[in-house]
Amino acid sequence: MKMTLTVENLVRIAMTNPVNAELSHRLPELGLKQCMLTAGCLFQAVWNQQSQRPPEWGVKDYDVFYFDEDLSWEAENEVIQSASRLFEDLQVNIEVKNQARVHLWYSQRFGGDYPQLQSARDGVDRYLIAGTCIAWDVETGEVYAPNGLADTEHGLLRINPKNPRPELFDQKAKSYQARWPWLRILQPQS
Repeated sequence: MKMTLTVENLVRIAMTNPVNAELSHRLPELGLKQCMLTAGCLFQAVWNQQSQRPPEWGVKDYDVFYFDEDLSWEAENEVIQSASRLFEDLQVNIEVKNQARVHLWYSQRFGGDYPQLQSARDGVDRYLIAGTCIAWDVETGEVYAPNGLADTEHGLLRINPKNPRPELFDQKAKSYQARWPWLRILQPQS
């Protein structure tokens, strides 16, 4: 009988990835506001379990969001450098991003407009694929999953209505499906 993906099960599965476990223990040392471990390192552990693969298989990077009203590149870079030193021994790619600054560089990197965010959760809300909007709050241990966990559990990839970018969605969904072929891409209704 298949287990239903609950918040507790998600955390348990995600923490079987030793990198996630180390990140969760060490991230508080950085003292970041609204610090969240987020994205693929969480939901891909679930897909890997369902595919009988190691929990860290296919994880390209480990995303850490935080929110600091200091919008300077220097402040964010200082956090990135501190994180790099703190996690150097893990030998993985860790992407640390101040969500208060994303609107300053997003259009140059990806094209299109991007609103100024008001919290780290706002950044999670804007992932291209609805079921991947998942984060684990480092301070509280709470899971933030505004679209629930059903799509993750069932391998459904649907466009996020809060960030409808069909061309970027398609690219991201196909990237996931190439690694986990059983995932199903649900095309947006026109």
